Amino acid sequence: MSSILDSDCLGVPTSAGHTMSSLNRASMSSPPISRLSHLAAIIESSEDAIIGGDLDGVISAWNRGAEQLYGYSAAEVIGRSISLLIPPELSDDFPAIMQKIRSGERVAHYETLRKRKDGRLVPISLSVSPIRDETGKIVGASAIAREISERKLQEPASRKSEEHLRSLADTTPVPIWMSGTDRLCTYFNKAWLEFTGRSLGSELGNGWADGVQPEDLPRCLDTYTQSFDRREKFRMEYRLRHHSGTYRWILDVGVPRFNEDGSFAGYIGTGVDITDRKLAEDTLSQLNHALEERTMLLQASGELLKVFVRHVPAAVAMFDRDMRYLEVSDRWCADFSLDASTLLGRSHYEVFPDIPERWREIHRRCLSGEIVRAEEDRWDRKGGATWLRWEIRPWQSVNGAPGGMLIFSEDLTKRKQAEAALSDVSRQLVLAQEQERARIGRELHDDINQRLALLSVEIEQLKNLLPLKVDEVAIRLDAMQTTVIDMSSCIQALSHELHASKLDYLGIVPAMRSFCQEFAKQQQLEVDFGIVDVPGSVSSDISLCLFRVLQEALHNAAKHSAARHFKVQLRGASDEIHLTVSDSGVGFDPETAAKGAGLGLISMRQRLHLVKGEISIDSQPKHGTTIHARVPLA
Repeated sequence: MSSILDSDCLGVPTSAGHTMSSLNRASMSSPPISRLSHLAAIIESSEDAIIGGDLDGVISAWNRGAEQLYGYSAAEVIGRSISLLIPPELSDDFPAIMQKIRSGERVAHYETLRKRKDGRLVPISLSVSPIRDETGKIVGASAIAREISERKLQEPASRKSEEHLRSLADTTPVPIWMSGTDRLCTYFNKAWLEFTGRSLGSELGNGWADGVQPEDLPRCLDTYTQSFDRREKFRMEYRLRHHSGTYRWILDVGVPRFNEDGSFAGYIGTGVDITDRKLAEDTLSQLNHALEERTMLLQASGELLKVFVRHVPAAVAMFDRDMRYLEVSDRWCADFSLDASTLLGRSHYEVFPDIPERWREIHRRCLSGEIVRAEEDRWDRKGGATWLRWEIRPWQSVNGAPGGMLIFSEDLTKRKQAEAALSDVSRQLVLAQEQERARIGRELHDDINQRLALLSVEIEQLKNLLPLKVDEVAIRLDAMQTTVIDMSSCIQALSHELHASKLDYLGIVPAMRSFCQEFAKQQQLEVDFGIVDVPGSVSSDISLCLFRVLQEALHNAAKHSAARHFKVQLRGASDEIHLTVSDSGVGFDPETAAKGAGLGLISMRQRLHLVKGEISIDSQPKHGTTIHARVPLA
């Protein structure tokens, strides 16, 4: 919109019949009439308030968005001073803005207050551009204003959630970063700063990129930018300079985060040191090549293989057919807190008596000639769970007979802990958001709604005191009372959505049924709610997640499907619970939608991810849409 307004386009007749200034019209005389009409239609149909005026602040153009924001019609303000809209305490606003306009500058997204016709002050975001005539001389200014009342109400809650999130992140021993909506990084926790040895100020914005290995930086930035634009989770590997001066490999996982209203707030991510894994991968590649050639094994009866295992910079162990240790690497000993001198000649099962039976079976398969690998595997030990990525392959003696096997292992425990920490931070953020939603919901219901109710009663009493002859006043009081009652109903509905008290006290089924009924009444449509084999008890985390998914799905369906009838089903199945929301509306192409996934869909996926759930969408143009959420109960 700013490109149109920076041109001298405010001189065209508006679709409402109001005429812009003749000066501005003259500067637009060259374009064809169709273009003028098109520009005028764009301006007049804009929801933003668009105003044109001369350098003294005399209003010459006023669109419908301005009428809605300020309450004045065009006939009431054209020819009057813009000071009509400026509160007395902000009287210095106009001279300061016009000084910039006269020098050819543009004022962008300036947040201030303006006064409506009814006297109410509204917070707005204001952008002002100079208007030039055909010679390039600045002759006036065009202003775009947008009301930001709702955002202002949410800012304290957002700041509180942000502070809470940063406090949690600083207690986490995993490097964590956050960025804003402009892609610039706004926060790095203590673990990140300790890893890089740099100050917070040095890392903020794009400063962190200074520590990325130059060869990796273009690929790193490309992955980040593309994922950011699509609001998608990303994983990327790059080398980051350690405080020791060496570069270490980092696995960086970033996920989008959102405000309470579903608006995009930026990204949060974690970096895990995977240098050892990269070394192990390189070693495994080398050894695979050696094993394929078989030359190494046929030359020295396995002795060369022992030398290789002993010095390889990865966790590797060599066993005979009886699972006795023949050789181990230093990395193997370090990962399992063992000494090589106490291992050689001993049975693997004696050293680790708690090895799962399924692993013993895998060893037997390997000794029979099979190669087996796992990208992730959990080993529950006495000291706690250990996560491993492993590969097991047989080796042969000089005569080709099976000699034993090799186990390549990579400890993933730190990475899994980092992922769990990031998930916990996300969960805590959702909890903080829900607590803030509940507080706002209670305030709306218990305070604001009660005040509106009292105001309605006072209007009724005032109306009864009026003489019968003042019919016009009585009519206006009736209209005011109706408005107050409508506002009260809307606030009550909003408070119920923000704070699902029925979910806390009655459970998921009554809460969902009640919401469907209230939503149908408020939107004047039909919502059929059904249940099948729903468990008597569903955890609060899962209940809240599915309830928020239902709210988002119904709001999106009512807004985009053009349908008036919706079906909601909550169904239990063995150890899972399923929620489906379907309509027979206009539908869409899921593949196209996935490329530009909206914030609502991303928010639903993020919530379901925290309870190990999944979401799928079945839709076709003109054949309706079905949203299916599945969550394991365990």
